Amino acid sequence: MRCQILGAPVEEGASQLGCLMGPDAYRTAGLVNTLQDLGHTVEDLGNFAKDQIDVEPHANSALHNLPEVAGWAFSLQRAALKAAQDCDMPIFLGGDHSLSIGTISGVAEYAQQLDQPQFVLWLDAHPDMHTLNSTGSGNLHGTPFAYLLGLQGFEGIYPELKAPIPAENVCMMGIRSVNPAERERIQSLPMEVFDMRRIDEIGVGPALRSFLEKVKAANGRLHVSLDVDFLDASIAPAVGTTVPGGATFREAHLIMEMLHEAKLVTSLDLVELNPFLDERGRTAQLMVDLCASLMGRTVLDRPTSKF
Repeated sequence: MRCQILGAPVEEGASQLGCLMGPDAYRTAGLVNTLQDLGHTVEDLGNFAKDQIDVEPHANSALHNLPEVAGWAFSLQRAALKAAQDCDMPIFLGGDHSLSIGTISGVAEYAQQLDQPQFVLWLDAHPDMHTLNSTGSGNLHGTPFAYLLGLQGFEGIYPELKAPIPAENVCMMGIRSVNPAERERIQSLPMEVFDMRRIDEIGVGPALRSFLEKVKAANGRLHVSLDVDFLDASIAPAVGTTVPGGATFREAHLIMEMLHEAKLVTSLDLVELNPFLDERGRTAQLMVDLCASLMGRTVLDRPTSKF
């Protein structure tokens, strides 16, 4: 595949500093060489910068860094649309999860141009379904999916959403931290949400397989957004939003291996890596290994773990 690497050193959406170092940590962990060793052509476009924009003061005084997050959204939406047009697999290196405001809206616009439905697999401890009005923390990495679904309250602040994601085209896995406003939205929408309780009961394989069959039947394009906090903190400590009880090493690799076998994934986010909180780079290395599984590395190809 022809891959493009796009660094998005976004940290303004998170509560802790450090995510801006994420893109370079993935590079240091060998992402480019790993993909090339698997036979892919890789073009590293470097790290992007945010647009400088003005935003009117918002009624929700809790919001943090709204102009900065909106500036990243405009910049990354343009970059994602162009990358989707120019290669087979754009890989966006974050950066906190607010980057998905731009990356997913950009690739979804390209899917609309192709007259194909856009699907999203959201691997995260959180649904990130706050509007600008409902967030109490004010941390804007909690708002991407409300925007991407086309919910009200982002007009004139985040970029124009030309291709909203239909709720029925969404699968969330690993969810285990949801507040009342988000729960109410989830329950009102026809989206697949596999929290960790449900995954414990049925396993990640059956949960993912049914969604992939749906994407294939619709001839859809699939974006995968992988948050470090989807994983259990015992194996991936480099995240500022740790929630106990995340996915295990094998559950995460199984998901990636199934995604590779399905050959439906057309774009990828790797988000919320905070190297300041890591242990000798182990989280960055694990995320690179998961990306490698998605891109074709098999169990027999996998090197012995350093940890």
